Amino acid sequence: MALFILDCDVQLYKTQTDFFRNAEFEYKGDANLLKKLDRNAKANNSIIEFVTSPNNPDGNLRVAVLQGASVRAVYDHAYYWPHFTAVPAPADEDIMIFTISKLTGHAGTRFGWAFIKDENVYQNMQAYIRAAELGISRKAQLRALKRMKTILQGNGTEIFNYAYHKMSDRWGKLSRIFSFSKRFSLQEIPPRFCNFFRKVRGPSPAYAWLKCEREGDTNCKSVLRAANIIGREGSLFNVENRYVRLSLLKSEDDFNLLLSRLNKLVAEEDGVKTM
Repeated sequence: MALFILDCDVQLYKTQTDFFRNAEFEYKGDANLLKKLDRNAKANNSIIEFVTSPNNPDGNLRVAVLQGASVRAVYDHAYYWPHFTAVPAPADEDIMIFTISKLTGHAGTRFGWAFIKDENVYQNMQAYIRAAELGISRKAQLRALKRMKTILQGNGTEIFNYAYHKMSDRWGKLSRIFSFSKRFSLQEIPPRFCNFFRKVRGPSPAYAWLKCEREGDTNCKSVLRAANIIGREGSLFNVENRYVRLSLLKSEDDFNLLLSRLNKLVAEEDGVKTM
């Protein structure tokens, strides 16, 4: 029986694997837990490791942790764009998947693409798409093409410059609020060199990965919900519910409302004064 290995925090892949109930594949959880799997076990099993990089929800870049002739890594690069992360080098893995959803924000188009070096894998993917969906909607393809052409107008960098500064500004405002808090903490994303911008740049993630630090706050989602703030609980990402994901991908009005409610929540924390 083949193993299906996951190296990211999102349970989407587990849900998909369980849904198909394929006798040849089994979900085995976090790949880090299987690094000590003995060589014979690895040799007797085909291993697929999904690597979400940047990771959802914490925004950090990831690499595959399992090695060997029986291992294939599939890189989910949905967020591997300059407005969400530093791009240290051009993506060059054997199997990589992308989506227009996080490039332009048009998730409803349901359009994505893959880069595949192994022709046999490519043929198998083509056969599956034809059998499952009869190909890709022409309307979706035309919409995606139109958006790509729009992006490429001028020097093709305007969307990335604008979106990076917008997301960086949002992260800065959020970080300032939580810098006054002892009850909550944010994920750490170190500055790093970006090959696209040709400079060292700070974080601009799509999500805030928030942790409730108080011993009694075991359900961080409920703590935030009491302050009229909606997030996604940690258990959806294979961690304890002391964590919650907050989306920074929203309209300006919605984001400002989020800041206002977070500021109020932190200000009520033992008389803390926020900005």
